[in-house]
Amino acid sequence: MLLDSPLTSFTILLLVSLIVPSLFEKLRLPGSVGLLVAGLALGAEGLGWLDAQSDTMKLLSDIGKIYLMFVAGLEINLADFRRKQNQALGFGVFTFLVPLITGTAIGLAFQMSWLTSILIGSLLASHTLLGYPIVTRLGVARNEAVTVTVGATIFTDISALLVLAVCLSVNSGDFSVSSLIGKLIALGLYAAIVLFGLDILGKEYFRRTGNEESNQFLFVLLAVFLASVGAQLLETESIIGAFLAGLAVNDVVGRSPVEEKIEFVGGTLFIPFFFINIGVLLDLKGFTEALTEELMFTVTLVLGLLASKFVATLLAKVCFRYSWIEMGLMWSLSIPQVAATLAAAFAALSAGVIEPKVFNAVIVMMVVTSVLGPIATAHYGGQVASVTSAEDLPTATEESCLLSNRPVTAIVALKNPSHVDYLSLLGVALARSGTFVPVAVTVANTPLSNAIVQHTLMRDRQLLDRAEELGSAFGLTIQRVSRLERDAATGITHAAYEYDADWIVMGWHETTSVSARLMGNTVDALLWSTPCPLVIAALQADPREFKTVVVALENLVAAAIELVRFGQTIAEFSGAELAIIYICATVPTQEIVQTFESALKLIGLAAKVLVSVTDRPEVAILEVSNRHDLTIIRSHRFRTAGGLSVQDDLRDIIRLSTGSIVAIGVPDEERDRAIGDTFSGLIS
Repeated sequence: MLLDSPLTSFTILLLVSLIVPSLFEKLRLPGSVGLLVAGLALGAEGLGWLDAQSDTMKLLSDIGKIYLMFVAGLEINLADFRRKQNQALGFGVFTFLVPLITGTAIGLAFQMSWLTSILIGSLLASHTLLGYPIVTRLGVARNEAVTVTVGATIFTDISALLVLAVCLSVNSGDFSVSSLIGKLIALGLYAAIVLFGLDILGKEYFRRTGNEESNQFLFVLLAVFLASVGAQLLETESIIGAFLAGLAVNDVVGRSPVEEKIEFVGGTLFIPFFFINIGVLLDLKGFTEALTEELMFTVTLVLGLLASKFVATLLAKVCFRYSWIEMGLMWSLSIPQVAATLAAAFAALSAGVIEPKVFNAVIVMMVVTSVLGPIATAHYGGQVASVTSAEDLPTATEESCLLSNRPVTAIVALKNPSHVDYLSLLGVALARSGTFVPVAVTVANTPLSNAIVQHTLMRDRQLLDRAEELGSAFGLTIQRVSRLERDAATGITHAAYEYDADWIVMGWHETTSVSARLMGNTVDALLWSTPCPLVIAALQADPREFKTVVVALENLVAAAIELVRFGQTIAEFSGAELAIIYICATVPTQEIVQTFESALKLIGLAAKVLVSVTDRPEVAILEVSNRHDLTIIRSHRFRTAGGLSVQDDLRDIIRLSTGSIVAIGVPDEERDRAIGDTFSGLIS
């Protein structure tokens, strides 16, 4: 039959992965929940189009499970862990042991075996950092409470997986004190080989291969599956090897384009397949029983998780003297149960250590915590942002004031003849009395004598002539640059370094193709390589004719000062009125708004901050852009639960807006952490 074909199954999986997550995200639900529902609808309990026992589904689901744990290890910030390792280990112990004991007690209270009860406890002990993109957007990712929680993830996930390995070993009948000690020693040696061996090999391989991202991507894939196979040889779950491999290559790939490609492939293909397969395996009757006949156990499990994580964060608050708000933020970050929990529960179910009713209760717990966690993170993160930004703003702006009067160099990347005037004028506005550098990069992957290359060179010269003409009218120092390169990003990056650029201005290019999503476009590449901020402009009118310029802020922290300064520069060039709108999910304190306004006055940026309270920032920004000539925003990377999909709100805003949009991305805030934000979407 057609439905029995592996090709048909793969096609159905692709279709579901493409459509379902975005639909559920529009309903303000995690995409992972939608995939579970789709799997249930397409499995034996529904239409019967997907068979969880088929070789195709088993293979793709196993790859997705391995990939999920690998990405979980890869996204942990080791630099943060090293900086606050004592506090991270302390909180890690608390947030592991308290839920472990609580889960074990719950299992025993419901007449389950010691083995099952301990494993239930280990499922509660781990957590998934679903709220990390939220704290990044709020500007509190460097707060100690966040750093400690991120670092604690290493301890909790490794410990929970170790408990899983021991429980599975005991369940198989191989348990004895000597065998346990032998297994722990073998796991210790294996972990050391993976963590240190892959780290050394990876760094050497990356050093030798330079910019060969395709080979580096394959090396990382090989590393994760070798580690997974090695774990199986030790009769241990493959997800343990995958998680260790993620930690091992963490420093190797850093925050680089290779990491983006790795996470994109997993989040687009294999991880969604795993969630769909979980839905296919769900017993609808058993799941219904979990909400009816087994409601007491399910509710107890969920409340036990929330309470035990609360107690763990309370202990951390007392020991490390955190505030109540920071404690709430740590609690909200540590309650979501998705990646490690679901993968471990699936392994335990397959081995027969837990019953289907426990697995169904875990699914309910995943849904509840994946919704509650990010909501609580946004609430407490906003409060932490108000406190920390009020403390940091005056000093930061005083330092910023000293840098504001130095000469500015603005590079404008020229490509589209229809955009050359508007982009050049935007570059002129930024350069002020400094240097204006129009850059035209001719991409030449064929012999230079090729007619197409020669035509492109001629067109680029005309673009440079026009840009130079516009810049000369404003009396700027002009350095025109024409390059032949294999790709545009390399040419622009070289120019940025050579001329010590302060800004790079580019036209908006909508990324729609799968190849662009996978391999990246010029904007993606520049965000990883340039030394200065990128200005991505979708201009609908001549910058000289702007009447109103609005800066839309998602947080009132020191970094927002430069966004306001950018807006003032454009407003002064256009003779436009400048407005600042703070778009936030909760009503901010009057103190933070007044402190931010005072910080602006300190450097001569007197402007009143208007507040817009909404949980749909993309909608608010679209409304603002339709009422003003130019709207300036900062773009952020957005991932849904488990890294399932990328929602491109920025693309939608630009397509629907009647006004001009400028999105600013800072590629290099700190080399030891994420090297900036991609323009794949506004965080929501």
